[in-house]
Amino acid sequence: MSRIPAAQEREGITRRYVVDGQAIIAPPLPPGLHLVATPIGNLRDITLRALEVLAAADLIACEDTRHSRKLLDRYDIKTPVTPYHEHNAAAVRPKLVARLSQGAAIALISDAGTPLVSDPGYKLVREARSAGSAVSALPGPSAVLAALIVSGLPTDRFLFEGFLPVKEAARRARIAALKSIPTTLVLFETPVRVGAALADLAAGLGAREAAVCRELTKLHEEVRRGDLATLARDYGVHADVRGEIVIVIAPPQREAESSLADLDSLLRAALNRVSLKEAVAEVGAATGSPRRLIYQRALALRTENDDGQ
Repeated sequence: MSRIPAAQEREGITRRYVVDGQAIIAPPLPPGLHLVATPIGNLRDITLRALEVLAAADLIACEDTRHSRKLLDRYDIKTPVTPYHEHNAAAVRPKLVARLSQGAAIALISDAGTPLVSDPGYKLVREARSAGSAVSALPGPSAVLAALIVSGLPTDRFLFEGFLPVKEAARRARIAALKSIPTTLVLFETPVRVGAALADLAAGLGAREAAVCRELTKLHEEVRRGDLATLARDYGVHADVRGEIVIVIAPPQREAESSLADLDSLLRAALNRVSLKEAVAEVGAATGSPRRLIYQRALALRTENDDGQ
């Protein structure tokens, strides 16, 4: 292991990290708040840049110091850590902002994944910026995106809802509000509540396709797909469910469901006024029906009209 220059030491603590037995000196880190994404399970999902920042920072703010130490010990990072979570944020945040104002480099991490997602970090970012401190983001692991891309459901538009309310009445009311949102839904849930949540989702959203993604990137990773009612039965109250859980739910089916007769009527009216291309776009916007279907009907109607002349 190479000797570390004295200039690279922080009060006797070496600014370095270790990968596969090789000690690597972390480059100097500019002052400011550095938002660092950390693995959601597999510790090898950490990025090299994240390791550099964690090793070079003056302080790491994290939700649970014991949990974060597992990652830091894995890469032999000796940076001091301090707890920053929803229960102590109001008291700790001014102290962190003060240190930033004095020129410190502070890394903010969550227990897993990208910080500020379902944690109080956004308030720290806002106050750090207001105080004139630089804020930078180190992208990386995200349970939201990992679940979304592995679910097999539409990824072009999605809404991250976070955790549903704990109380049944509030949960059902929130699900009712989500019913009409025309995008894929992504939610977090706990093992003890997942069965009840899925049952309420099935009752409130109907027979939508969904995926329950559990322990992503870990040894016992599981992605179970099916309609909401089936998944609710699978994860019922008596099921032995453990680990971190993300639920991904398909968007509502469009009321495509305009019949061919309705489409034909709208298309005939549009074709009498505008070009075929414009008619297809106009009817598509009005009905939400698939463009391919509308285009095929428009061609058929124009052919019928040409043959009749």
